[in-house]
Formats: sequence, C-alpha cells, structure tokens
Amino acid sequence: MSETLAELERAKINLETSTIPWSELQRFFAAGLAVAVAEELDLLEVACQFSLDNKAQVEAWLKAGQVGHVSDAQAAAWIAADSSVWAVVVKPWVLVQNYRS
Repeated sequence: MSETLAELERAKINLETSTIPWSELQRFFAAGLAVAVAEELDLLEVACQFSLDNKAQVEAWLKAGQVGHVSDAQAAAWIAADSSVWAVVVKPWVLVQNYRS
C-alpha cells in the first residue's frame, strides 16, 4: 500500500473514532468482537494496523498483552462505573480504549 493510501486510511479511521458509553457496546462484547487496546498505544495506529492486516504488528501487541479481547473483569468495571470508551470499528472488530476525560 502506498504511503498516500495509508494516510487516507488513517484519516478515514480518525473520522470514525469517537467516545461511546460502554453499555452501548455490550452486544459486541457478548459476541467476542470487542478488542481492548492498552492506554499506552495510539488507538488510531492500532486501528490502522488492523485495517491494513499487518499481522506481524498485531501479533506483537497480542504477545505483549497490549491488545486482546475485553476481559469479563474490564467489561464489568466499565459497566459498574457507567464508563465511556474510545471506540472505532475495523470490521468485524470494535477496538476500545479506556477514556479519561
């Protein structure tokens, strides 16, 4: 993929990223499609790498524990706190990251 196409993809993903109440993402969590992204990572960069199907980078984040399915404990904590998360859809996944206002 050329640099220009990658930049366009990043811009597109940026426009699709927003905060949303975690409670509205429960069906994605229940289906195993909610992916947690560690706070130290750039959600936009992770979404771009998922979108570009960069398996090596995604596997590295998975191995490091920086990306993975939202755990039951995390989901319960977000529900209990009525939290919002940063989210972006990279089909079929919904990537989420803790939101701090």
